[in-house]
Amino acid sequence: MRIAVTGGSGKLGRHVVERLRSRGHDVVNLDLHGERWTGWVQVDVADYGQVVDALGGIHGEHPAAEAVVHLAAIPAPGLRPDVATFANNMVGTFHVLHAAIRLGITKVVLASSETVLGLPFDTPPPYLPVDEEYAGRPESVYSLGKHLEETMAVELCRWHPDLSVTALRFSNVMDPEDYDAFPSFDADPMQRKWNLWSYIDGRDGALAVERALEHTSPGFERFVIASPDTVMNRSSADLAAEVFPGVAVRKELGEHETLLSIDKARRLLGYEPRHSWRDEVRPTR
Repeated sequence: MRIAVTGGSGKLGRHVVERLRSRGHDVVNLDLHGERWTGWVQVDVADYGQVVDALGGIHGEHPAAEAVVHLAAIPAPGLRPDVATFANNMVGTFHVLHAAIRLGITKVVLASSETVLGLPFDTPPPYLPVDEEYAGRPESVYSLGKHLEETMAVELCRWHPDLSVTALRFSNVMDPEDYDAFPSFDADPMQRKWNLWSYIDGRDGALAVERALEHTSPGFERFVIASPDTVMNRSSADLAAEVFPGVAVRKELGEHETLLSIDKARRLLGYEPRHSWRDEVRPTR
């Protein structure tokens, strides 16, 4: 396919662009930052005119897109004032979806966020492992924006029955060079309690995007995307019992099984993550 990736220069975006190109797709990176002659076009998603023009093709350089992967955003709370984060992310996502609809592009993959699940879980989750089945619980302006982006996508798919929008609720994106810090998390389980000790290797995040492009059908769907294990050496069952003693655990947990459930993504997308920090770093005991 001819695929436009917004935010393709970011931490996750670099992996997505690389993977999709390696599978033979024609990929253009639409981002504020990038390198010349790498298939990058400087685009500000806050400007609708730039978005619709870039997705429609750039004469002599890039053809019109057949699918869009929308990753461009202020990627976390606290990086900019709340009003700037909300305005940038919410409006940018509307521009991408609206432009896709106007241009007849029917396949869109959106970067949503684990934060929609209720991070930092100062209010305990309703059950463990958490999944896509309970209503969103945004606890920050950043998360509120992601929740509303998903809601907007639901309604746009209702208006346009041929439109497919898949929201991937990515966990904390990590690269191999980040893994040296992981053994230190064992000293204090509360240090990473905020996202249930989860993470996503950027290479597996890119795999999830590829699977979403391949397997989704018209309508809206959401998936939690995390690595299969936690960042901890302690067992997941022990962590759940200590930190969330009153929360029901709905399944027998593997020793280090993620508490952000990826069962739905495995079942419907064929998502099978392949990378673990344990393969990169020798755990301390």
